[in-house]
Amino acid sequence: MRNNISLLWNGFAAVLLAVAIAGDANAAAAARNPTSDDTYTAEEIAGKASDFFGATTEAVAKAIEKVFAEKGRPNAYIIGQEASGAIGVGLRYGDGDLYMKSAGEKTTKVYWQGPSIGFDLGGNASKSFTLVYNLPNTEAIFERFPGVDGSAYLIAGISVNYQQNGRVILAPMRTGVGLRTGVNIGYLAYTKERNYLPF
Repeated sequence: MRNNISLLWNGFAAVLLAVAIAGDANAAAAARNPTSDDTYTAEEIAGKASDFFGATTEAVAKAIEKVFAEKGRPNAYIIGQEASGAIGVGLRYGDGDLYMKSAGEKTTKVYWQGPSIGFDLGGNASKSFTLVYNLPNTEAIFERFPGVDGSAYLIAGISVNYQQNGRVILAPMRTGVGLRTGVNIGYLAYTKERNYLPF
């Protein structure tokens, strides 16, 4: 009798353990591949970005396809404008509105500024549409985000690069007037108020 109870208990414990492991695996998979209502689809982002840039849907779609293929579906985005310039050492200033899928149409005002250094020359004014990944809440955007080495590229007239702080990844897409060429490293600090000191 005692052996039967022990066997039943062990079997019950094994079932509970299997359910727990399956639940953890499913949660981990969902975190890696977000497809729920708290993320944006490629179609949603392409529509918003095309309206904002005034660019052809095809050009925007190519850039978005590249980012989605590498990073998946974002849960937030920032629409804004910025200006930058560099002679070896560069500066960039911008401002915009942060939209987070879970917050609906409510927006958060965001400013950004930062230095860069490298083989870099020129200046430009541009529109900026930034995809945001793994943002837990709107307050988490107010950090410094270093650029990711080797992440810059140009697709259909839209420049894209990645910035990262912990799990939060930003993918700014820019198009505008002016000329700025070269390679640089730096960071952008995202703040609640305009800060004219880029550091």
